[in-house]
Amino acid sequence: MPRLALFALVVCALAVTAAVVSFVEGSFLGVVWVLIAGLSSNMTWYYIRRAKVEKAAAAEA
Repeated sequence: MPRLALFALVVCALAVTAAVVSFVEGSFLGVVWVLIAGLSSNMTWYYIRRAKVEKAAAAEA
């Protein structure tokens, strides 16, 4: 797994945890954490797909 994808996955997990804690405490700030989790999740998938495409391109050459 590419390093940037791994970092984005860690950020996603931490954001989900922060969202759960915020909602449990009754704060609507958890909505922001949910948005950050969604963004970092998309970044994770992007970096994984980009690495697969680069690996496939290197194998062809």
